[in-house]
Amino acid sequence: MGPGDAAPVFVAAMVVFVLLVGLVVIIIKTWIYCRIFSKAGYSWALGLLMLVPIANIIMPFVLALGDWPVQKELRLLKQQLMGGKPQAS
Repeated sequence: MGPGDAAPVFVAAMVVFVLLVGLVVIIIKTWIYCRIFSKAGYSWALGLLMLVPIANIIMPFVLALGDWPVQKELRLLKQQLMGGKPQAS
């Protein structure tokens, strides 16, 4: 091996490193979104939709603007506690 032979090996090692780091970032982001959907009362599997190109744009809007199942359940429990009286919002 001459001195010029090290460059392709270095480039290949850097490509593998960047791909591994990218994969780790994708796995962590997907895990975080799965936890967020789960805590909001949705199925945790909706976090996997963040891997789908168009869905990863739409789903944050669903989280931000939608009525979460957890909120619906809390409202129902408050109404039951109040004796079925409607609450003023």
